[in-house]
Amino acid sequence: MRANLQRFARISLPFAEIGVPLQRMHYADIILPLPLDGLFTYAIPAMLAGRVQMGVRVVVPFGRSKTYVGIVARLHDAKPEGFAVKGISDVMDDAPIVTAQQLRLWQWIADYYMSPIGEVYKAALPSGLKAEDGYRPKTDTYVRLSAPYRSEQSLHVALNILHRARQQLLLFNEYLALSGADEGAGIARREISRDELLNSSHATAATLQLLIKRGMLETYEVEVGRLNNGGEPHLERIKPLSAVQQEAYNGILFSFLKKDVTLLHGVTGSGKTELYIHLIQRALQQKQQVLYLLPEIALTVQIMQRLQNIFGNRLGIYHSKYSDAERVEIWQKQLSANPYDIILGARSAVLLPFQRLGLIIVDEEHETSYKQQDPAPRYHARSAAIMLGALSRPAKEEESSRPSGLASSSPLGKSGGVSVLLGSATPSIESYHNAQTGKYGYVALTQRYQGVELPEIQVVDTKDLQHRKLMTGPFSPTLLLRVREALERGEQALLFQNRRGFAPMIECRQCGWVPTCQHCDVSLTLHRQMNQLTCHYCGYTYQIPTACPCCGSKDLRPQGYGTEKIEDDIRQLFPEAHVARMDLDTTRSRNAYERLIGDFAAGRTDILIGTQMISKGLDFERVSVVGILNADSMLSYPDFRAYEHAFMMMAQVSGRAGRRGKRGLVVLQTKQPDLPVIGQVVRNDYDAFYRHLIAERQQFHYPPYYRLVYVFLKHAKDGLVETASIELASRLRQWFGNRVLGPDRPSVAKVKSLSIRKMVIKLEMGIDHRRVRQYLQAARQQLLADKRYASLQVYYDVDPL
Repeated sequence: MRANLQRFARISLPFAEIGVPLQRMHYADIILPLPLDGLFTYAIPAMLAGRVQMGVRVVVPFGRSKTYVGIVARLHDAKPEGFAVKGISDVMDDAPIVTAQQLRLWQWIADYYMSPIGEVYKAALPSGLKAEDGYRPKTDTYVRLSAPYRSEQSLHVALNILHRARQQLLLFNEYLALSGADEGAGIARREISRDELLNSSHATAATLQLLIKRGMLETYEVEVGRLNNGGEPHLERIKPLSAVQQEAYNGILFSFLKKDVTLLHGVTGSGKTELYIHLIQRALQQKQQVLYLLPEIALTVQIMQRLQNIFGNRLGIYHSKYSDAERVEIWQKQLSANPYDIILGARSAVLLPFQRLGLIIVDEEHETSYKQQDPAPRYHARSAAIMLGALSRPAKEEESSRPSGLASSSPLGKSGGVSVLLGSATPSIESYHNAQTGKYGYVALTQRYQGVELPEIQVVDTKDLQHRKLMTGPFSPTLLLRVREALERGEQALLFQNRRGFAPMIECRQCGWVPTCQHCDVSLTLHRQMNQLTCHYCGYTYQIPTACPCCGSKDLRPQGYGTEKIEDDIRQLFPEAHVARMDLDTTRSRNAYERLIGDFAAGRTDILIGTQMISKGLDFERVSVVGILNADSMLSYPDFRAYEHAFMMMAQVSGRAGRRGKRGLVVLQTKQPDLPVIGQVVRNDYDAFYRHLIAERQQFHYPPYYRLVYVFLKHAKDGLVETASIELASRLRQWFGNRVLGPDRPSVAKVKSLSIRKMVIKLEMGIDHRRVRQYLQAARQQLLADKRYASLQVYYDVDPL
């Protein structure tokens, strides 16, 4: 009989209780990596009693034949009634690998985002820590003298034996010289790796193997780790702040005295990173750790170089492009006696263990990349970082700094502990609202570094130019002229097109047929370099058809422009220029970011074409021209956040122009130049943009005045998911009334062969989040109890983006 499944009470044990011996407990509640609510209770065998503690991994049986690696979340003496409780099979750790602070954060994520805590466990831990034998330390092969030859006399014997084997003699002498054994009478003064010996002696592996067979040398393995443990680099001094930056720095420190969370609203190019560096230095002087979050891996490359030049090996990097084994070693280092003082990483870094966290920086806090989409848990790293800061303070302070969500919205003062700094040139509406209403502190940095002006933005009406047949593909004459002038001056250009691939679709010119994915409700994107059609939702690929299956016509043409097509056209228009492209297709390998950004920063690339990756905080001193090729594609998206995202993306990509002593130029191409949001981007008028948008949000019950929960249902049979969605909506309306909208078909109504229905629940601030969660979980359980819906997927997306 399987272990008892019970609801998981909030874990509120202080950090100090992890690892402290407790009185004999007979039962442990275990987190398992399964999409099931609650914990599983297991008995603690007497022989393991001294080793089972909160935060350690244990091996437990599950079901008839399976075993899982779980995390001990709670110890107690409450014996489950009514069935036999299975026992823990083994304990994998001598010390906890998950801290009490982490367990509390996991529970908050599970509660707030309505996700099983097992899903949070799966997202948090590297795979190598979730399996009994999943992680293997990296080792290098080293060489040493065999025991019979570790004396001066035996070395002379060996040399005499080898006098006729010239290659073996040379290799043996090289080992003696490198190791110092020739001067130490057979005692090596330093260890020599196999690779070092072979490289230094120019010998072959076969020659070394002969010496091993003779019994003169032997090999052994040494654990070396995968992290960069090179020597400390030459460190740079921290640059002094300008008068304007110093004023902002002082404002942040003063805000930290009163508020747990502070929003730094600094225009692009104002030197926010320099402020961060000074704040990090201050935290390190106080013996505190720092978590520095960035929304994209591409950003970590450039910022990493700046931080390493100042802080050296005190900096650790953590993101998904690292191998699982490397992430395991970073996790273990953070639990060691010598953890990294600074962690720089993307979204998942917020789930790492910290021992003395004092400062959290969430840079580009407005970015949607901080929100996890699929799989669960669908958490927002900004909100999780704010909660991590709260959970790292005394318990009475936690409530004051919860994210502005369903749980609480009351601002209280700060009395010390972890400070959270949110930074952006274009803050999210929610964060700016929290700052304006006093929940967060607020500091503005309104001038660019060294007084450089914000870029001039020229709006080009492409509708008029197309009517007059003056466009060259997607390029206006103004844009082409400005790019050419920049190249002639030895400067660089960025071209922004937020759609990858060669073309969004191909179309039959005879009958209008467009190839679509057989698994998803979307057209297929043409990737010419890979010579295939690809579905960007499920990843399935198709051969490019040679003729239309409907009418037989062979006149199939690409429609629209992706970054790949832009790159081809730019190479033809500027054959003398070095052109590169930065999008998901060109950055799949771990080192691709570093190569692309490094080449552009060094001036080896003249024109960089990219998607939203190039808009996020990158700093290139030679960029004088930025082209936004199609602003309308961002503005026409069917979502209440479309204008917010469009404004932020256009303002951010515009900010890449003119960073060093000279004003830059942005050419913004649109068919709707009279839209208010276009004028707000041109004037960099965030306040006008905010005032216009916040009034609409309040009128139509959207964040930050209301909280949203999206309800998704998925099933292979469209009729079944339609029936289930109607039934679920009826149940939800019994509790939430007209707060429930839908069900409806989303714009993409089938993905990976699953039909989809969607509902929206709008919840006013102050509503009891725990009751909301109980009602939603009950509604889902009631629906899934029906045998017809056994394979139905139902999940909730809280605070969707």
